[in-house]
Amino acid sequence: MKKYNMETIVGIFVILGLICVGYMTVKLGKVDFLGDKSYTLIANFTTVAGLRIGSPVNILGIEVGRVEKIAIDQDNLKAVVEMKINNGIKIYDDAIASIKTEGLIGDKYLSIDPGGGGNLLANKGVITDTQAAVDIEQIISKYAFGEVKKDEGKNTGTEKVKE
Repeated sequence: MKKYNMETIVGIFVILGLICVGYMTVKLGKVDFLGDKSYTLIANFTTVAGLRIGSPVNILGIEVGRVEKIAIDQDNLKAVVEMKINNGIKIYDDAIASIKTEGLIGDKYLSIDPGGGGNLLANKGVITDTQAAVDIEQIISKYAFGEVKKDEGKNTGTEKVKE
């Protein structure tokens, strides 16, 4: 009789453990079974270098969504970024979307200035004003290989001055 009690207790702990693992998988995987708590917005960029699916979408430094899909628009030669924004976050049609870097060499994220002077964007709305990320590597290589030109209008003291 004591053997069956021990097996029952172990069985209950195994079942509770499996339920906990399943719950954490759903929560960490950001899976919603009872309805979607977000809406989709779209933005077109000239380049999305470093941005990935799953990158955060921030407004005023607060995460309000995630990048859901990145594709190419062959007709307009643009990168199309589809993002999920939490319900209750108001973004207007004069919003500006820009790709930023966390720190000097950190991961890329999407930053949105929500605007406020136009109409609210609905599901599948398009943010028309976008700014691509600054390519730090390109700037450093231009400086390192001497492609940055100095202002020739200034007298630096090394030029010979006519008298």
